[in-house]
Amino acid sequence: MAIELFHHPFSRAATVVWMLEEIGVPYTLTFVDFASMQHKSPEMVARNPMGKLPTLVDDGQVVTETAAIGLYLADRYAVGRLAPTTDDPTRGTSLRWSLYAPSVIEPGCAAHAGKWEARAGAVGWGTYEHMLGTITAAIHGGASAADPGPWLLGARFTMADVIFGATVRYMRRFNMLDATPAITEYIERISDRPAARAADAINARIVAERGLGR
Repeated sequence: MAIELFHHPFSRAATVVWMLEEIGVPYTLTFVDFASMQHKSPEMVARNPMGKLPTLVDDGQVVTETAAIGLYLADRYAVGRLAPTTDDPTRGTSLRWSLYAPSVIEPGCAAHAGKWEARAGAVGWGTYEHMLGTITAAIHGGASAADPGPWLLGARFTMADVIFGATVRYMRRFNMLDATPAITEYIERISDRPAARAADAINARIVAERGLGR
């Protein structure tokens, strides 16, 4: 098996590095130069018609979209550990919060930051306040009142925490999400994961090596 991640540290591919570090399988990073528009090259568009990152290739299988990549990797390489099995009653909760991140948190924060005018009943995120309350409830309550652990499934860390947590962390980094006590504490927990620290170091190293952000 050969996993190749087309990567730039200033893209959502940075999150996929964290996913791969959590799973613990070998992978290679292929740098995609944004400055020269390499992500829009015919070769990249053939893999991902959006011409965007992350784009992951696993034994010839192309997977795009951050949440889809996370769910795919967890199911293939860490089922029962980072992905609940299909007969596990917590699988629905895992899928719920994994998909809540790109479908609600990202557009909801963008709408709030950009002061978009939208009727709450006509958009998936409803109101910013309702979304913020939902995020807080998810990371405060665990899987259930009976298992109020530190993660979305209670005591158990899963790929849902990477997908959801990376989104929350990114939105806080750019002040697009309020720093409630629950959100701040959750970001501290996920950022302290050994795999998260390793991924942050890898991304920072590539920024330095490539002279990015200058």
